Amino acid sequence: MTSLRADRVVRHIGGKVVVDGVTLALRPGETVGLLGPNGSGKSTLLRLLAGVLSPTAGVVTLDGRPLAEAGRRATARRVATVEQHAHTLTELTVRDVVALGRIPHRRAWTPSTTADAVAVTEALARTGLTDRADQSWHTLSGGERQRSQIARALAQEPRELLLDEPTNHLDIQHQLDLLDLIGGLPVTTVIALHDLNLAAMYCDRLLVLRDGRAVTEGTPAGVLTPGLIEQVYGVRAEVTHEPGHPVIRFLRSAARDGSLPKRSVTSDAPTEP
Repeated sequence: MTSLRADRVVRHIGGKVVVDGVTLALRPGETVGLLGPNGSGKSTLLRLLAGVLSPTAGVVTLDGRPLAEAGRRATARRVATVEQHAHTLTELTVRDVVALGRIPHRRAWTPSTTADAVAVTEALARTGLTDRADQSWHTLSGGERQRSQIARALAQEPRELLLDEPTNHLDIQHQLDLLDLIGGLPVTTVIALHDLNLAAMYCDRLLVLRDGRAVTEGTPAGVLTPGLIEQVYGVRAEVTHEPGHPVIRFLRSAARDGSLPKRSVTSDAPTEP
């Protein structure tokens, strides 16, 4: 059984093929990681899955129905997105930001309902932001802002959640806290990540993209091999298998003058291969 599905989707932007014939079928409750270098098509694929962009060819369906037929409001009631960066010049409280997630459930200019208030309160509690609810959003730390965006998405009461590199610019503790939070949500999740070790730890399945095309798909243990990492990222790596997930150690190249030996380094922070 699949919920959200991209079937051989293609997207042209500015005369360039950004996503080229990618298929991805999501199973309810799983966490799928999108991997690939910058420019590989991860963000564009997420926007296609969300219905923000329409495919040039192929189709995205939700419960078997094309998104174009379902409409933006109906899709937004089911599929929530969290972008890399959120900005606003308006002075909003954290509660105000989270309440934006209720827009798909209301007609324009209608007041909020009891159901809206309950959804916002529950989203704040689930993301640990209840005590920040009346605080200015601009005063939050980077990790708290990311959590507020996830709370806004949860207020939509989605069944599918799409996240575009949500751990970028966070320190390792906040990365782990955020991914622990995401992993505990009762939704189907697609998350674009740069850090291969975090993807191995938190994702049930991985789809690897390069130049807009799907290179491979499967479990972290099956996908994250030295050969795949060198093929896609152009770097050498060692892969060991800890209980539950693989661990990647990148091989650091010697200095040009040959004075430094090669050594392996683990990925403890977002990697930019």
